[in-house]
Order: sequence, then C-alpha cells, then structure tokens
Amino acid sequence: MIPQFAPMVRLLALAALGVVVLTGCQTYQQQNKAAGTWKSGAFAAAAREYGEKADKNEGGKDAVIWRLEEATALRAAGDYSNSIVAFSRAARLIDDYDEKAKVSVSRETGALLSNQANLPYGSREYDKVMLSTYQAFNYLQLGEVDKARPEVIRAYRRQQEAVEANKRRIEKENGEIAAASSDKKQEYESVEKAKQDPAVTTGLKNQYAQVELLKGYADYVNPFSVFLDGFYFLQFAGDSSDLERSRKSFERLVGLSGDNKYTRADIELAEKYARGEPVQPRTYVVFETGCAPKRNQFRLDIPIFFVSDGNLPYVGAAFPTLEFDRDYVRSLSVEHGGTAETTVLVSSMDSVVGQAFQNELPSIITKTLLSTTIKATASYFANKSVGRQNDLAGLLMKVATSAFQIAVNIADTRTWTTLPKEFQYCSFPTGAGGSITIRTSNGQQAPLALEPNSTNLIFVKSVSPAAPLLVQHIKLK
Repeated sequence: MIPQFAPMVRLLALAALGVVVLTGCQTYQQQNKAAGTWKSGAFAAAAREYGEKADKNEGGKDAVIWRLEEATALRAAGDYSNSIVAFSRAARLIDDYDEKAKVSVSRETGALLSNQANLPYGSREYDKVMLSTYQAFNYLQLGEVDKARPEVIRAYRRQQEAVEANKRRIEKENGEIAAASSDKKQEYESVEKAKQDPAVTTGLKNQYAQVELLKGYADYVNPFSVFLDGFYFLQFAGDSSDLERSRKSFERLVGLSGDNKYTRADIELAEKYARGEPVQPRTYVVFETGCAPKRNQFRLDIPIFFVSDGNLPYVGAAFPTLEFDRDYVRSLSVEHGGTAETTVLVSSMDSVVGQAFQNELPSIITKTLLSTTIKATASYFANKSVGRQNDLAGLLMKVATSAFQIAVNIADTRTWTTLPKEFQYCSFPTGAGGSITIRTSNGQQAPLALEPNSTNLIFVKSVSPAAPLLVQHIKLK
C-alpha cells in the first residue's frame, strides 16, 4: 500500500463500517420479528416482544410505531389496563411530535442524504383515529364508560381534522422539496428528467397499479370509528342530543359502508329511544379479521443525468409499496335462537391505509428520487476525484461509497401492522336464551354464553385461518 494513502484508506474503511453500523440496512418489516408471533395468534407473547421493542426504542425515531404495536397486542391478549397505558404513551409521543417536532427543512434535507426511514415516525392520520377508537373500546371493556367518552369524541375530531392535516403535510413537504432542490439544483434537474424516463414511469406504474385501484372513504374517514360513535351515543346517551348524534353517525355509516339491516336497526333504536319507547336489548358482534396492509420495498434503477462524459449511470432506488393480506377468514356467522346472522363489512383497512399511501405517494417518489440522486452524485464525484490521484485509493473509495449506498438505500416501511384487514359486525335482539355459537367461513367455531335480556358486546378476532379464534365478551348494561 502506498504510504501517503494509508491514512485515507483506513479512514474510508472506518467510514464505510460506521455508516453500516449507524444507519443499518434493515427495513421496519425486517426488524419486526414479532409479526410472526402475532400472525400465529400468540397475542400475549407478541405483546411481550413488542413491549421489549418499544422499551428499547423509547425516545428514538421509531418509538411511536412500536408502542402502537405493543398496545394492540396487549388489547388482543385481554390486558386492557396495560393496553391503555401503552396507547396513552403513544398518544403523548404523537402529541409532542405534532406540537414541537415539526420536521425542519434542514432536518429533512439531512434525511435526503440518508433515507426517509431515518426521520422520526410521528404517526399517520389513521393511526390517531384508530388509537382513540381502540382506547375507547378498552375503557368499555373495563366497564369505565365515562372514560371512553373523551376517546370517542377525540376519534371523531381527528377524522374531522384529517383533511386539513393532509393539506398542511403536502404544503410542508413541497416546501422541503423546494428547499432541497434550490440547494441541490443539479440533482433536482436530474430527478425531473428521471421522472420522464420510460423505464422509470413504467416500473412505478406496474408496482403501484394495485394500490391505485383501491377506493378510499370520503375525507379520510374510517367507518369503524363512525360505528363507534353511533354505538357509544346509542348505548350511553345522556340526553336527546346524544341520541341524535348516534342516529346521524349510523346514517353516515350507511353512506360509507352501504345499507344493511344491522345499521338500519340501530337507526331505528336511536329513534325509539328518542321517542321514549321501550327497546329490546341487542347483542353486537364485532369481527376483526386478517392483517392490515404492510409496507415493503422494491428497487428500481434510475438514470442520473449529471455526467458530461456521455456515460449515463444508473443507480438503484428503494421505493415503498403496499402488500395486502390474502390469507384471512372472509366472514363470521352467529347462530342464536334457531337463526343465524352473518357479519357485514364496516371498514376495509386496505382502503383506509391505501388512501393514505396514495396521498403520500407523489412526495414519496420525488423524495426517493432526490435522495438517491444526491447520494449517487456525491459518490460519483468522490470516486472520480480520488481515482484521479491513485488507482488503489479510487478503488477503496468506490468500496466505501458502495457500502454507504447499500446501508442507506432503504425505503420507509414503517406502518401499524397489528391492525386488522377488515372490521365487520352484526347484531340481534338479546332474548331470554343464554347461548350462541360463533362460526367462521373456514370452519372454526366457538360457543358462548350470553347475559340474557342484556346488551352484550362481543369482539371476535382472527389474524389468520390457521390461528385460534379469539373471543372477548362484555355485558354493557
């Protein structure tokens, strides 16, 4: 080795190693080892694994997402008290992020030199809505009706705020991209050309074709949270205004999820309550099935338009994409008193998550292209400069810059994976009979004793056809 280049070689080797150690090359999905435990239906074990991850990442960039996973797993394990604690911790982190951790332009530009996964995960709008929704049901399942009310209201408010929040996000991201493009003009011009490249446009179109087919709900609404609103203010109405709110929520649910006899029955109940007529108690069965879409990544070669020597280089860019759960139980039936009810779809999380993803996609593509181009440009000129001085040093510089690109060229695949694919429900009058049988479309069944002549709420969860059926039952009144 040439003596004068020895310090440089050592420095480059250490730099390459440091980049790999500090940034890592694992996506969130690769880190999420507890996903297999969750998918098997071992909820208590999954809660422990997610709790360990959340504790380890306390104060880190992924603190929110691990805490949401932990809280959901604790809820499925029947540990509602600790689920409330975990959701509350996630909510505080989210509120703190919203208030004071608005990502600055300089911080975002720094992420462009690494990757978007290195930014703090502050939550998506549907995360906030589902957090409050699950929290409300946690309190109901503990019999703490009054504590559920603020969460129901919060879930509604967060849906109302989602449109404006999305508008602010787009404006902010456009500002960040504009700031980065003015600082990195050559790279930004290369990105604009890359967007018009036939191979790039075709590759992106093929990868996102399935996502583009999804139809979201109006104004970023989650119909299951609308169901919660109608259900809560029907069952625990304090006055006529609560009953009117319940009726309107169920009517809104019809517009979102379609007409069915169960939602119509709830609308009639609200009207009867308002008129002071006697009402027979009902039993509600909420079915959570499958797993919500998860984010994964794909790589696409993109051209870099900055070379003047006629050799157009290509570099691999990592883009996020959605993967949908295909292995899930399609429906649930409930046999009672010689008849049977079949659950109907209330909310598709494929649509909820897919809509959020589509809204983010334009800026995701631009940021990914810009980030990849900035790193490729820096590497190209560093390699060229050092290579002119010494062949060995040039070779080692290529090794170092390649290690850097490998370490940081990953997509942001963080997403709340313990949410279900679908929420379904059915309901029926609770008579004097005290037993029902729950059956799934794949042959699983579970007998259950009810509280006669009472309002019952039953949660049934199936994360996969191979996992055991989870049934949680509470008497509301």
